[in-house]
Amino acid sequence: MNHRTALLVALVIAAVPALAQETGTLKKIRDSGSITLGIRESSYPLSYLDDKQQPVGYHIDVCNRIVDAVKAQLKLPALKVQHQAVTSQNRIPLVGNGTVDLECGSTTNNEARQKQVAFAPTTFVTNVRMAVKKASGIRSLDQLNGKPVATTTGTTSVQLMRAHEKGKGIDFKEVYGKDHADAFLMLETDRAVAFVMDDNLLAGLIVSSKAPADYAIVGEVLNVEPIAIMLRRDDPAFKKLVDAAVIGLMKSGELDKLYTRWFLSPIPPKNANLNFPMSDQLKALIKAPNDAPAESFNKK
Repeated sequence: MNHRTALLVALVIAAVPALAQETGTLKKIRDSGSITLGIRESSYPLSYLDDKQQPVGYHIDVCNRIVDAVKAQLKLPALKVQHQAVTSQNRIPLVGNGTVDLECGSTTNNEARQKQVAFAPTTFVTNVRMAVKKASGIRSLDQLNGKPVATTTGTTSVQLMRAHEKGKGIDFKEVYGKDHADAFLMLETDRAVAFVMDDNLLAGLIVSSKAPADYAIVGEVLNVEPIAIMLRRDDPAFKKLVDAAVIGLMKSGELDKLYTRWFLSPIPPKNANLNFPMSDQLKALIKAPNDAPAESFNKK
């Protein structure tokens, strides 16, 4: 355990007094001797598989720090960490039914989802936009009339397009990928003229593609969305531990270092650099952490 991890663990233990008897997720983890992380396979650079098919990314690192805090709280240094691939469609049910303890992907915290699950303090803020091939000449929503537009099943991108002023009355054809890589493949193979998604995910897919110079992220910002680690609702002891671990990363400066590692440095598998500077919104959230939903970021 390095010095920074030891400091984080100390902060969490101080913030979360030991309970006489664990309940909820903590009891489940103690009884099973394992914790299950929900991971995404192509949510670059938050959570994806490297060339060895191992989960890596910014939110994988955040979750691993939370796991360190769980090990310390439960005094289980040999706690087994298991990974469960999730999709945009099944991630919420798998957290809700206990299959996944922490979802370490690219999930937007919004009011509707808060009725089903809980979220850690926001660790990333994204803008929903669209990726296109530069040669298409497409730069705005109002150029999509009659054309196929890709998004990922289980996400809110199409609803956001239709709700946007420039998207109203536009008759575009919705085509869905089973995951982000599949949706990007539709753009790559000209089955869609645009792929609407979080801008950081689009940037990661583009730099990892066969011809990164062929693509651009364009168009209106459809929504500003807080992205966070997801966990079960109505489990205050576990949420308190998770929140303390994340806030500890923020206060210690460790989250800034993780951000630099994944957004401003070469990353696997191609050693490409997203060159994606931290937004002012995320800088503010690191100074004043919270788990407020997307609606609070998009008030008219």
